[in-house]
Amino acid sequence: MRLAVGAVVLVAIAIAAIVLGRQPDWRVLYANLSDKDGGAVVAQLATMNVPYKYSEGGGAVMVPSDKVHDVRLRLASQGLPKGSVAGFELMENNRFGMTQFQEKLSFQRGLEGELTRSIQALGSVQSARVHLALPNQNGFFREQQKPSASVLLSLYPGRVLERSQIAGIVHLVASSVPELSPGAVSVLDDSGKLLSNTGDGPGGAAGAVDGQQLAYVQQLEQQYTRRILDILEPVVGRQNVKAQVTADVDFSQTEATSEEHRPNLAADASAVRSQQTVESHGAAAAGAAAATGVPGATSNQPPAPPSAPINGAAAPLAPTGTAAATPDAAKAPGKRESIINYEVDKTVKTVRGATGQIRRLSAAVVVNYQSIADAQGKASATALTPQQIEQMTALIRETIGFNKERGDSVNLMNTPFLVDASTPVDLPLWKRPEVLDLVRSFAWPVGLAVIGLIVLFGLVRPGMKAIAVAAPVAPALVPLPGAQLNAMVAETPLRPALASPEAAQALPSPSQEVPEQARLEGARQMARQNPVAVANIVKSWVNGDAAAGA
Repeated sequence: MRLAVGAVVLVAIAIAAIVLGRQPDWRVLYANLSDKDGGAVVAQLATMNVPYKYSEGGGAVMVPSDKVHDVRLRLASQGLPKGSVAGFELMENNRFGMTQFQEKLSFQRGLEGELTRSIQALGSVQSARVHLALPNQNGFFREQQKPSASVLLSLYPGRVLERSQIAGIVHLVASSVPELSPGAVSVLDDSGKLLSNTGDGPGGAAGAVDGQQLAYVQQLEQQYTRRILDILEPVVGRQNVKAQVTADVDFSQTEATSEEHRPNLAADASAVRSQQTVESHGAAAAGAAAATGVPGATSNQPPAPPSAPINGAAAPLAPTGTAAATPDAAKAPGKRESIINYEVDKTVKTVRGATGQIRRLSAAVVVNYQSIADAQGKASATALTPQQIEQMTALIRETIGFNKERGDSVNLMNTPFLVDASTPVDLPLWKRPEVLDLVRSFAWPVGLAVIGLIVLFGLVRPGMKAIAVAAPVAPALVPLPGAQLNAMVAETPLRPALASPEAAQALPSPSQEVPEQARLEGARQMARQNPVAVANIVKSWVNGDAAAGA
């Protein structure tokens, strides 16, 4: 029975191996295809007589492993899959007669597709959509409207984007569109949460605290805390001091411009900027023209014809009846003006305040009671003396760079620390989580190995052993009379034919005088205990009779 069950199990294993060996090894051809591309790929696979199937959930198209590369090359030669995102290849399909608006729309769609492809190249982004708002630029507008952009991201499960990655996406989009500022780019996730800071409102860049600024403040506070612990731990012990530092940091950017003027200097010590001198002489300078000549009709006569003497100086022209102007008359009352402009000394100073300046530091330190042993060696907790507290406070002030003018404060408290009296629960080895995890990890392979050993040693091995040691079936015994059986037993050498000493002992000796019924019972008992030996005896009898007859 056991051999039959083992044979059935082995046959079932052989059939399963043959069936599994005939099934092809499926590999992924394409994954995450759109419905349009998936339908085109499946139709082409059916045309090429290539077997295919879908993965669980329909997220991938699978083909036999030995045809993956061949099918991919053949589909690529036909432009499949085309992809759901189209880029600047849209500009290659310009039709004759397209309007300017259609060309602009095709360019915008191509730009959005290229940006989508670039964003989807990030490891955490599963899919993305980019929307660009590109206003019309007109030279007749006094104020041009600026472009803006929106990005919708769908991340892989369990993935998140860091602040630096979001800023990288914003600057990628802003750098790809002319005159697009990073503040006009909005980044959202698939749940509608705004990931980027637009700068509008209290949640924007203008009112929000930068993550780098928070990290800088935390790093600064940890640095001051580490300084306090390093200076006090050698004095009071490693676990006997706790410290916290709060830093008020100013990240505002200030700029101040001042213009200073010095007092007026002497004329010889100052630089002349400009100088102007005006001089005028004669009656005209006085503002009134002097009347000359004889009043009356004579003075209104036209002048006499001029004469040109051959020798000598020419006479000055003068109206009839007037007196010639003399040099003294030309130097009549005059006017002199002199204007001098000096440079004014001034100093223009521009001061830009550095960001990240510490406005105030607050340090809180707690020190445990010191342990002092008495004469009997028993330790007791004792508070620090006021002198020790003052010394430690002075050390802390020097460590953090205490500045009283900016309002720094240091508070040191001496109090006994509370010792947690709860003892950890010691779980037994077989209840510890790490042991349970280890057992679960080995349960399946160990179980398979145990089942295989049971089948091997419980069914297969005993059956094979029984087949190996089995002998031919003995013929049926014919009941003989007691005297004839006794004579046959006495004449047949039974000792060498017996398989074991126990069987030989069970067979009655020929020299023994036993009743016929006792001999028959002894033969039956021997047949029950060792049927193989009895079969050999009968076989020797049969062979002996055949030889005698021959």
